[in-house]
Amino acid sequence: MEEYFGNELVKKFEEMMENNDEFYFDTEELEDIIVYYLELGDFNYADMAVNYGLKLHPNSLDIKIKRLEILLEWEEYNMAKELINELKGASMENTDFLVCYAKYYSSLGNPRKSIEICKKALTLEEEENFLHNFIADEYVNLGDPFNALKHYRKALKEDPTDEYSLENCMVCFSDLNKSEEAIAFLNEYLDEFPYSETAWFEYGQFYFNRKNYDEAIRGYDYLLAINSNSVGVYANKSACYEAMGQYQKAIDTYEEMLELEYTKAFTFYKIGLCNKALKQPILALNAFQKSLREDPQFYLAMMEQSYLYEEMGGMSEALHYAKEATQLNENNLEYQKRLAFLFIDSGKFEESLSCLKKLVDAEPTRFYNWYAYSEVLMLVGEYEDAVTVLNSALKKHHRAELFYQLSNCFFNLKDQDKGTESLQKALDLDPSLVKDMQKKYPFIKDEVKKVKATKVRKKN
Repeated sequence: MEEYFGNELVKKFEEMMENNDEFYFDTEELEDIIVYYLELGDFNYADMAVNYGLKLHPNSLDIKIKRLEILLEWEEYNMAKELINELKGASMENTDFLVCYAKYYSSLGNPRKSIEICKKALTLEEEENFLHNFIADEYVNLGDPFNALKHYRKALKEDPTDEYSLENCMVCFSDLNKSEEAIAFLNEYLDEFPYSETAWFEYGQFYFNRKNYDEAIRGYDYLLAINSNSVGVYANKSACYEAMGQYQKAIDTYEEMLELEYTKAFTFYKIGLCNKALKQPILALNAFQKSLREDPQFYLAMMEQSYLYEEMGGMSEALHYAKEATQLNENNLEYQKRLAFLFIDSGKFEESLSCLKKLVDAEPTRFYNWYAYSEVLMLVGEYEDAVTVLNSALKKHHRAELFYQLSNCFFNLKDQDKGTESLQKALDLDPSLVKDMQKKYPFIKDEVKKVKATKVRKKN
């Protein structure tokens, strides 16, 4: 970190720019300044250093190559192409130039050309770890995990501590469905580098994905023995215990994790879920409440409290927490359905209507969304609105239930002809529903007899 805060060359350059001075820097000094800004991701200052460098050293190939790197970062491909053409003649033995040249083709979606250039760069025997990773990434872009794996392994050979290469080797083995080769490779690596945190993490993940949770835990335990502050590993280990149904062990592991965390809301939430699975609702509620103290807007913990209160018969509390959770996550349709149910269960029919409307708007192909929406509209006496909703519903679902509902609306609105017409359509579509519908809508009880009688007369 000192190099970022104590770089005297950079300080000198920035003071010069601020005071509109002009100091002399040789090309190596300017390269150091440019590289500093590039590594920091400050491309504007890097560009200023390049421009100043070219003012002092207009023929410097190294500074021009840095300019090419900035142009590629800015996706200025036309200008980059011009500069490549200018530099190509004198720079084909320069690794930095060849890397930029390969990046240019990679950015244009031509991985084969990019690979060709990188292989040319490898003959210079510089930056071999970087170049093999680059080539491997391009093979991934080509959908060729076999060749990608070859080059990730070569990159790892150049730098055995390269976590990127190691992780991607495992991804390629997975893509190739070579699980036996993957674990053999990983064990071989661990024999040579037994303190590699990345390798033990990959070992744990390998077995977790294959549902061998005991072996996954073994890998995570080795990792924690190397670095007991690896917070995320505790979560993975807990997930293994959860998958095995060993919820108390999962809780114990989450509690170890709590001692290391700054943000604890999700961990308390997970502890709550484990307690819920253990049929310990009071402990689960306590954990969910701790989760909300850590993050008052953590809607997952709110909704879990709602479920628990419902199980315990506390319907008003269940409704309260469901309402809070849904307000924070309005696009969650499952939350909207649950809130609608709780409103209806508590007799708050009008409050449920906004939830039901969101459901029919979001899922118009689900028949029961429409059915429930129109049912509640009728319950609150909004028959005209129910007719409008039912007409929209019938465009999506030509079902008897909707015609029975429509007939009930028309009869309540004193529109006998339309009521009879709708009831006739309902009976034609599904007469087996009539008994249930007569119980739900007593208004149509006598009307059914009339319609059936009319039907008989017409037949005779």
